[in-house]
Amino acid sequence: MPAKNALEQRSNNSCELCTSSTNLSVYPVPPSSDLSAQQSILVCDTCHPQIEGDNPLDINHWRCLSDSMWNQEPAVQVMSYRMLHRLSTESWAQDALDMIYMEDDVKTWAEQGIAAAEREGPTRDSNGAELHDGDDVTLIKDLKVKGANFTAKQGTLVRGITLTDNPEHIEGKVNGTRIVLVSAYLKKA
Repeated sequence: MPAKNALEQRSNNSCELCTSSTNLSVYPVPPSSDLSAQQSILVCDTCHPQIEGDNPLDINHWRCLSDSMWNQEPAVQVMSYRMLHRLSTESWAQDALDMIYMEDDVKTWAEQGIAAAEREGPTRDSNGAELHDGDDVTLIKDLKVKGANFTAKQGTLVRGITLTDNPEHIEGKVNGTRIVLVSAYLKKA
């Protein structure tokens, strides 16, 4: 693997995000990587499953991004930006996002991956259960419906939902009105 050799040399045999040296592997940076060293990074076995979404994010582990975001390699900058974006509810991550500097083409690459991940991610209810078109859900709290002048009450059953491009939203009928609902306020029935 010539790419792995180049990445090991470039990174001094350490994870390019957190600097760990255990169980390193090549991670091709989506959405389209040619598997070259320029479009890949070397990551450890702690970072990799969290990047993929296989493991929940360990917020304290990702404080390493405050250093890796300044890396000169565009692929490392892209992954640092994407992970900071995923952690943007944390004040330190939002501060880092406000400070990060990338060339325009690198920022475009980083944002393409964010848009692709948001479209591809599954829609989940408040308990983490995956939702599909046609499922029935129940509201877990009262929700004021903007523009319709009513409140959708907790416990209301919404039948035959429709998924949207945003995995955080679904569409369904409440009180005869088709509305967009935030999936975090729903429970699969």
